[in-house]
Amino acid sequence: MDRRPRKKLRLGWDVGPQDLKDQIGMLCGQGVGEVTSLVSSGSPSDHASSSQYAKGVARYASPPWREDDKDGHYMFALGENLTSRYKIHSKMGEGTFGQVLECWDSERKEMVAIKIVRGIKKYREAAMIEIDMLQQLGKCDKNGSRCVQIRNWFDYRNHICIVFEKLGPSLYDFLRKNGFRSFPIDLVRDLAGQLLECVAFMHDLRLIHTDLKPENILLVSPEYIKVPDYKVSISPPKDGSFFRLLPKSSAIKVIDFGSTTYDHQDHRYVVSTRHYRAPEVILGLGWSYPCDIWSIGCIIVELCSGETLFQTHENLEHLAMMERVLGPLPQHMLRRADRHAEKFVRRGRLNWPEGATSRESIQAVWRLSRLQNLVMKHVDHSAGDLIDLLQGLLRYNPEERLTAREALRHPFFTRTCLLRS
Repeated sequence: MDRRPRKKLRLGWDVGPQDLKDQIGMLCGQGVGEVTSLVSSGSPSDHASSSQYAKGVARYASPPWREDDKDGHYMFALGENLTSRYKIHSKMGEGTFGQVLECWDSERKEMVAIKIVRGIKKYREAAMIEIDMLQQLGKCDKNGSRCVQIRNWFDYRNHICIVFEKLGPSLYDFLRKNGFRSFPIDLVRDLAGQLLECVAFMHDLRLIHTDLKPENILLVSPEYIKVPDYKVSISPPKDGSFFRLLPKSSAIKVIDFGSTTYDHQDHRYVVSTRHYRAPEVILGLGWSYPCDIWSIGCIIVELCSGETLFQTHENLEHLAMMERVLGPLPQHMLRRADRHAEKFVRRGRLNWPEGATSRESIQAVWRLSRLQNLVMKHVDHSAGDLIDLLQGLLRYNPEERLTAREALRHPFFTRTCLLRS
């Protein structure tokens, strides 16, 4: 059964005077529990809301109509209204999907983050799927402790707008601001445990995120502290480089459910951002829950090293990097590669370095360290447990890869809990 939400009625914020009468009774935004209930039922309270809405249109003038930019992004100015309820305060970020704006919610009296999706059909459709997923997750995650919470959504000038609680920076942005210095191992353990808890929760609901990466994991709080960094080089540092930043709170939430899918849906297309993509996806073998687990393994390495594990933009080089770090790919997986990936295989093994596109590509692969050496380079204690955990998360065969629940029972997490108790 197709679980995607049906097409919703367009909401009439920018209607002409002749159309305003027809629009009375339609809210400019839907509450999370009211996605399929857009039109007033005719009760006295509904008529009161309609009257307030009509007054709001007059009081809070709509900003001038502007064409979207060439990529379909919404054009705006700071201080403008986004419907009568929200006022644009600042731009928080931009991505393939569109933009995220910090806005003041005049009804709840708080700052919120509004994701304004590009006015292009495929992104609008992905946004509606994301809304459906967020509602499903919200029903089961009552405390809102795992996934970002949706507050509201509306359709504004051909842009789906999703209103979220305002959170802190992404783990990627925090790493970048910190000069890509690695996190302490105890913080990595805390972050990894929360991420696995979230993914286990999703997998229990038969949902697969498919796009886990540091950019899609947000710290709940933006606050941080500065601590001495004893690993800096002996050369004269730039201002402040004798210190590194650490978040005051390690609480995180996962975001971006536009690519989330149910387990029973078609899994033959390519998923995940390149650097966090599992081998079964690259080889065209189909994918399921384990593709999320592979991504988590790559993320944990990045958090404890400060560097992307597989920094590549090409499939054969990516597979060669995997072999350099983790050992040879299983022949049974190479033999089953689909017609798009079979060119990467020759005589039962990866066609490398013969198939390399350049000498630089070969050198990029050879510069990589084995997983054990990479972890030992950055981790002072718990290295043995972390290496064993990562070997379970990054097993080539998805059927042998650890599940999220199994990973949470690994000594990397449980041994520390026993020491603390």
